[in-house]
Amino acid sequence: MKRSAVILLHLGYWFTYILLVSLFMLISTRGHRTFADMLYIWLVSGAGVFSFLPGVLGFYFFYGLLFTRFLQTKRFQALLLFGLLGMLSSAVVTLLMLSIPGTWGGRADWREMMWMTIFLALLAGIHGVIGLVMRGFISWYGDIRIKEELTQKNHATELALVRSQLNPHFLFNTIHNIDVLIEKDAAQASLYLNKLSDIMRFMLYETKTEQIPLSKELAYIEKYIALQKIRTANMNYVQYTVAGETGNLMIEPLLFIPYIENAFKHATHERTANAIRIKLCIEDGRLVFDCENRYSLAPSPEGITIPQSVIEELAAKDSDIKKGANGLGHTLLQKRLALLYPNKHTLAITRQSGIYKVNLILHTHEN
Repeated sequence: MKRSAVILLHLGYWFTYILLVSLFMLISTRGHRTFADMLYIWLVSGAGVFSFLPGVLGFYFFYGLLFTRFLQTKRFQALLLFGLLGMLSSAVVTLLMLSIPGTWGGRADWREMMWMTIFLALLAGIHGVIGLVMRGFISWYGDIRIKEELTQKNHATELALVRSQLNPHFLFNTIHNIDVLIEKDAAQASLYLNKLSDIMRFMLYETKTEQIPLSKELAYIEKYIALQKIRTANMNYVQYTVAGETGNLMIEPLLFIPYIENAFKHATHERTANAIRIKLCIEDGRLVFDCENRYSLAPSPEGITIPQSVIEELAAKDSDIKKGANGLGHTLLQKRLALLYPNKHTLAITRQSGIYKVNLILHTHEN
């Protein structure tokens, strides 16, 4: 909490206390006190010291000393002992300031002194407990602010780590594909090089913002798929469709490309028709992303028939081994979704009958 806010909180507390005491005095005298009378009571007579001094001493003794020394360290017995000593000390100091024998003309006996001490000590204790509560609230509020700042920094760090894991793989693969195309068709390679330039510009500038228009993300995906098609002459190798209007829908950048990149990386031979299927469906309030790719199952040794279930299990284990180096990336992708769309997304990844499928549903809203 800011220092100015703490000061205002203290001033507000003591101003409220003075108003309550003044109101009590007015009620006890049935409203016959004037403004001048009230000033005399507070500034000249001993009533001001009597009602104000023990409260101030007790409040700041508990607030400044007991809270940090004993309450924060959970030394409750010491807190109680020193709290009682602080209350008694506040009462004694107040009595010395009032000079009771002179004030009451020397008529105060030991019984009056005892009850006066108890009353002043209780008054100091009440203010002291309020001081502990106020200090605890300020400390609790400060801890919340610190935790929020740390959480935001951790989120930003994790998201930056995700992006740093994604970008190099795509860049290396694309440069290799264009390098192969240069020998076959330089003009076509130049067109694809421009697409790569657009993609790199997108990755360098657009991905620094928290969200981008969905239309830009789809344009990025289209260029990425076009660059991946360089390595095959099979026009039916990839099936990519988008259903629905993007409108003003905003999403986190580079949200789908990791799964698309994985599909191209592990898909079966380029001559296979519909080896990769990518579909985005934009509906009211949600975005459905489906990405599936066919992958080669382990071949059966000659003369031996292996059950399909065993082949699937072996293929799954083999895939897990291959992605071992990228395991951190998969984990971070899941964390990224959890951070960006908490309780607003559904991710299902299945592997069955030679098809690896990713289904991601995002519950979104339009700006």
